[in-house]
Amino acid sequence: MTIREVLKIVDGEVLVGEDRMDEPVDTACGSDLMSDVLAFVKDKTVLITGLINPHVVRTSEMLDITCIVFSRGKKPSEEILEMAEEIGITVISSPLTTYTACGELYIHGLPGTKPKKGGL
Repeated sequence: MTIREVLKIVDGEVLVGEDRMDEPVDTACGSDLMSDVLAFVKDKTVLITGLINPHVVRTSEMLDITCIVFSRGKKPSEEILEMAEEIGITVISSPLTTYTACGELYIHGLPGTKPKKGGL
């Protein structure tokens, strides 16, 4: 699946990364706990979260997350968007809840992440 397909499925709005719409994503993870994201996420993942703070972008950078979808129509500050742009992470705002966005991506064929070895 590509970020463009994710955008359509979650009825989203691109906030950063319009030029990266054709990048692939292999899995999805929905969480507001960055410790869970650290335990589950691999690269080429789309992160769906309602948490809006710089830690989301920093965690995403560490894990090579391709795209962040902020759920419930949330839009991060310019500071957060600039951080994401600098490191090449696409940011989308979706009106869907985290649960619904994850469900829609799953039924459209995007699998969830599994625990890393030694994880939960």
